[in-house]
Amino acid sequence: MVIIPRDNPVFENLNSYYLDLRRLLEHFQGEMGSGGIYLKSPAAEGTVFFEAHELLGGTYESRDEKLAGKAAMDRLLIPSPTENYQVSIYRLEPEAAYFWSSLPAAKRIYEDLSTEFTDLEGLIKKMVSEKLSGYIEVSLNSESDGGFLFFRNGQVLGGYYFWEKTLSTSQESQDLLLRKAKRSGGIFHVSKISMENRDAEGKTKRVPAPELLGALEELLGLLENLFTSGPASRGDFNTVLKKKFLDLADEYAFLDPFAGEFRYSGRKIRFVGEANEGELAKGLLVAVNRLAREQGLNAPFKSRLERWFQKHGKRLMGLGISLDSLLAAQ
Repeated sequence: MVIIPRDNPVFENLNSYYLDLRRLLEHFQGEMGSGGIYLKSPAAEGTVFFEAHELLGGTYESRDEKLAGKAAMDRLLIPSPTENYQVSIYRLEPEAAYFWSSLPAAKRIYEDLSTEFTDLEGLIKKMVSEKLSGYIEVSLNSESDGGFLFFRNGQVLGGYYFWEKTLSTSQESQDLLLRKAKRSGGIFHVSKISMENRDAEGKTKRVPAPELLGALEELLGLLENLFTSGPASRGDFNTVLKKKFLDLADEYAFLDPFAGEFRYSGRKIRFVGEANEGELAKGLLVAVNRLAREQGLNAPFKSRLERWFQKHGKRLMGLGISLDSLLAAQ
């Protein structure tokens, strides 16, 4: 992904054959402080971002090679004698230069979010509310209709749309992407640029006891059996379950499908998060009880829930969960 804002050009379409690119870069570091250089040839393109005292980063892409960071900058600033680039220089504020230079280091935090249960417009609002710095990659069923939406501290900077092949701040283009996503369907990935990544690595992640996970897998399996034995019009159980998790995400953050802390697939639970065992069990019990009620399965699920509690009651009561509280939740 080779992207650079082109709102404030200083020079455009200079020929690298007549330039010493390193000296050119040093000149503009002193002349304007921060900015970016875009280089394009018939076979390759790339960017170099800078501020007054250092080179921040860059990207390089050709048919056969993709580079980022120092490797990309070295490749661009010392071209071979046979390479000839069109060179353009753009003025950027320091914060913008840091942002665009950091894109290659962005860490994917949500992936494979399907339009089957994820609304792109809702996802954008979520990223705004979370003050995301990063981007949403939109891969639609029609390859020419996707793109990227970029965010800095929760503000939408614009998008790179495959049908335009350039960075755009147009609201019309963003609205068109939303319509294409609704019409053709696709997959979304979210990547984050953050200095908090190191802090996140230090957070305590909890892995529940295997016995508790087994009990909760059994609970979800009981509801899944009831759900799938009914009419096909109910839809796919995992999809309906994820939608219910999303409804409860404000109350039980670990259930948020976007967060990736909790997953249920093939009747197995995968959980690595910060919630303790009591929070995990309570959140899942609230979810399955509400889903059973909404699907008209309250009566048959109640009898199964009572038998399930008799089997696992000792562990559940140790987490502060009683049979009365379970039945009241129904």
